[in-house]
Amino acid sequence: QVQLVESGGGLVQPGGSLRLSCAASGSIVRVNAMGWYRQAPRKPRELVAAITSGGSTNYADAVKGRFTISRDNAKNTMYLQMNSLKPEDTAVYYCNADLIPTGWVRGTYWGQGTQVTVSS
Repeated sequence: QVQLVESGGGLVQPGGSLRLSCAASGSIVRVNAMGWYRQAPRKPRELVAAITSGGSTNYADAVKGRFTISRDNAKNTMYLQMNSLKPEDTAVYYCNADLIPTGWVRGTYWGQGTQVTVSS
């Protein structure tokens, strides 16, 4: 059974940093694009950053220059380094992956989410 497990969320003061991780576990043939999304209270889920298997990235305008997405293909793990955090970055952060499990069809998987709170 394939799972995406996030870690690294928490409470941080404005201007601080956090690093999120997302590990894909289970029997997997290939992990294609991966991404981080976030959802603040009473707002729709939005894309924060995405990365292809080849390392190409794209970012939401709100996080450009502050957040960096990366991945370790050998570990099927993705990271989000978040610097200069602002209160408006407060949200539940979800990881997402387009992958092919062993013996199954390609599909989109989501993690359970990790809370990031930026507050003094």
